[in-house]
Amino acid sequence: MASFRFPFSFSQPSVPKPPRSTSSSSRLSISAVAVTVTFGGAAIAASRNQSVFSSHRSSPLPWGSIALADSSSGSVVVEPKTGFSFPATIGDSMRLLGVGLRRKSVLGLKNIDVYAFGMYADCDDVKKLIGEKYANLPASELRGNKAFIDDLMEADIKMTIRLQIVFGKLSIRSVRSAFKDSVGNRLKKFGGLDNDELLQSFTSLFKDEYKIPRSSTIDMTQEPGHVLNVAIEGNQVGSVKSKLLCRSILDLYIGEEPFDKNARDDFLNNVASIAVDDKAAHEIQK
Repeated sequence: MASFRFPFSFSQPSVPKPPRSTSSSSRLSISAVAVTVTFGGAAIAASRNQSVFSSHRSSPLPWGSIALADSSSGSVVVEPKTGFSFPATIGDSMRLLGVGLRRKSVLGLKNIDVYAFGMYADCDDVKKLIGEKYANLPASELRGNKAFIDDLMEADIKMTIRLQIVFGKLSIRSVRSAFKDSVGNRLKKFGGLDNDELLQSFTSLFKDEYKIPRSSTIDMTQEPGHVLNVAIEGNQVGSVKSKLLCRSILDLYIGEEPFDKNARDDFLNNVASIAVDDKAAHEIQK
């Protein structure tokens, strides 16, 4: 396994606050609109503070960065508006490159924090893509290069989007309905109109019997060969092989109209950091 000693940087936040309990009046208000809440539809940019790296605890570090040398350090990244944390690594080579918050406006009156999310990628796969096509492109240009971002979403790179449920009243039926709208719109955008069967094969993975209370996790992982695996609370519930579906889901988080623009920017900045580190390593070897 490669050793990564460059800092993955997340935008500097204010000190995160722990999740607060909901007052009785707020619970009544939320219950009244719970049936209308889904986290899909049009992308809504979150107005929030940024995430912060921490080691074991959620105390802020300068510029929200920490050097990650291996997966045994116990480092986490905190989404400060919710207080939810994400492991900095998954497995041997999957690194957390961005965290964000999905919010939804209900009836134009209230913004609901629906879920926090973390975006992971296999650094070796990212390096391979950069080396094959973008080795001569400076990191400053890589961040905003549309062709590179499109290639990143099209490439056969292992990536995981991990959702942590914040809104306690969210049902699996709402998840299914929301993905039907949001992913369905992306399938039309990238593949045309005739993708109802593909969309159904994905949304049918979210069966009514699955419970997703607050802090539950949903992992959507693009495996080699553009196979999308879905796991709920660590238990795999099914998979769909489709490059179009994988691209459509990634577009929700790192596309031109992401759910959280700040999280997308963090992700691309950290991808650029991978490029810088890789180029530096090659220079040392010369």
